[in-house]
Amino acid sequence: MKLSIIIPVYRNETTLERCLLSILRQTFCDWELIMVDDGSPDGCPEICDRWAEKDSRCLVIHKDNGGLSDARNAGLQRAQGDYVTFVDADDYVSSNTYELLMPMLSECDLLEYPIYCHYGSSRQRLLSPGENCYHEPGEYWLKGHAYEHSYACNKIFRRSLFQNIKFPTGRVFEDMATLPLLIQEASCIRTTNSGCYYYVENTGGITSTATGKELDMLLQAHRIAMQHWCDDRYYMYVFNIQLDVCRLTGQPPQLPARHVNPFCKGLNMRLRIKAILLNFLGINKLCSIQTNIPHR
Repeated sequence: MKLSIIIPVYRNETTLERCLLSILRQTFCDWELIMVDDGSPDGCPEICDRWAEKDSRCLVIHKDNGGLSDARNAGLQRAQGDYVTFVDADDYVSSNTYELLMPMLSECDLLEYPIYCHYGSSRQRLLSPGENCYHEPGEYWLKGHAYEHSYACNKIFRRSLFQNIKFPTGRVFEDMATLPLLIQEASCIRTTNSGCYYYVENTGGITSTATGKELDMLLQAHRIAMQHWCDDRYYMYVFNIQLDVCRLTGQPPQLPARHVNPFCKGLNMRLRIKAILLNFLGINKLCSIQTNIPHR
């Protein structure tokens, strides 16, 4: 079997069938679909069972609620494919995506493809990573700006990458904590403009409702990645997260101080101004000012 598709399911009764149909209608057929019912209290378990009866390639794991990471890890334990990908039950995949992508995987361990972010909302945008091949994880992370789109859902992984790696349970922004570990195990990473994953906005999702404590988990994941790879653009990206954490928690900054070139490639005008202020005032003073500014 070539591809294992893992779908964690929890309170997705209104979108689950659309997601499953997008898999069943794939023009590539050598796959297994693992639906992980994470103790969903709605009609999702019955939907999963019904689809498993329809197609022998579909199987269901029913388990107690343990969160997204725990559900993905349960799916990985059952996966048999040479490659594995993750699809969220709110989302869907264009019908010829896997047919276009699977031939490319003979050359790489990890493949990233386009994602339509917040599809159906006023903030929707298509993120296409370009046609590139990386043999060093730092090059992918910094030159490919992988930290800006560290989603697990628009990537296909060689399953052996997960041999000693699991998604962290009990925390949010688990993709950002896991992707740096996976790319260090990959000998070749490829990005392409072929195929498309549709990420449908969930106004109740963590990216829309994150608290200071949860954003601090994101910050800590980036701080670990920065021990391996960092440039001025990445630092300013993480600095914005640090500002939000300080504002929401009142805690002093944890990000190490750095002198940033405000004219480095890739910074927009707002970030250039922040970089100048950062160099002039220092990270502690600038975060303190941010914390004390009233926000509505």
